[in-house]
Amino acid sequence: MRDEPILIWGGGAIGGILAAYWARAGVPVLLVDIVSEHVEACRANGLKIEGPVEEFTQIVPSATPDEVKGVYKCIVLAVKAQATATALKQLLPHLAPDGYILSAQNGLNEIAIAEAAGPERTMGCFVNYGADWLGPGQILYGNRGAVVVGEIDGSIRPRTDDMFARLKIFEPNAVLTDNIWGYLWGKLAYGAMLFATALTPDSMAANFADAERFEIFNRLGREVMTTARAHKIVPIGFNGFDPEAFAPEASIERSRESIAALARFNSTSAKTHSGIWRDLAIRKRKTEVDPQIGIIAQLANASGVPVPTLEKLVALIHDIEDGRAQQSSDLIKALLR
Repeated sequence: MRDEPILIWGGGAIGGILAAYWARAGVPVLLVDIVSEHVEACRANGLKIEGPVEEFTQIVPSATPDEVKGVYKCIVLAVKAQATATALKQLLPHLAPDGYILSAQNGLNEIAIAEAAGPERTMGCFVNYGADWLGPGQILYGNRGAVVVGEIDGSIRPRTDDMFARLKIFEPNAVLTDNIWGYLWGKLAYGAMLFATALTPDSMAANFADAERFEIFNRLGREVMTTARAHKIVPIGFNGFDPEAFAPEASIERSRESIAALARFNSTSAKTHSGIWRDLAIRKRKTEVDPQIGIIAQLANASGVPVPTLEKLVALIHDIEDGRAQQSSDLIKALLR
């Protein structure tokens, strides 16, 4: 199966880097993106990967959605979470009956993919490396981070082993797991904190190092962890982030240690701000707040778990998106109120 081409739907920070590394290693890929200038740059002049991890330019076969032909046994979905439903409608005709979709995204998109394509044709993936789409044919690779793959039913199959081998081409320390949901929920707790940092113009490291903002991150982490526990999920840590530090019974000292570890980890990255911050401050577009954070609130409400900080965070992000508020140090304080 390794010689069969991979269709990568979404050529941004995640999909673009995967495509460049796989193409350079000789893995046949077709990168699909809705930005025609990006598509043309990647296939004509090459996709430039820059930053402290590695710099190279790689010609990547690319196409816009209307140019895609045929069917594929492996499709990597790497679009923003809010674009998942639209992308699924476009790509499903290109998925082989015995194929699968790998969700290389933020959030719990595996739920939507399984509903549309079927659980048997859905595979989970967790990524935490720092990257940004800078423009047509140009992506910043800011730092290495955790990369994990696993079946949503917890099984390990030949196709899982095969994708694991492919991911190791890009990240030698990639992990094969039988608990992908644990990693995804761990990322949700961290992701909620990143959305909070995007309320301000400050870097991720500066936010996590600010003692006055600790209680915000502590509350967000505990609300996510309480919701996960209600759904019988055991979140797994990564890159120094310890989700159990925010369990209901965890001490404040343990929570502080976890936030301090996040400050140290992010201080070493060339990517100083989150993609969320970039969407709000630079690209002036909608974020992934509803499919990433809003879904947690929905699951919490269904389980009777109060999550006032998460709900307020969603509302504040929407205020920025809709022009009712601007990113500022004062805005993050609203979460404490």
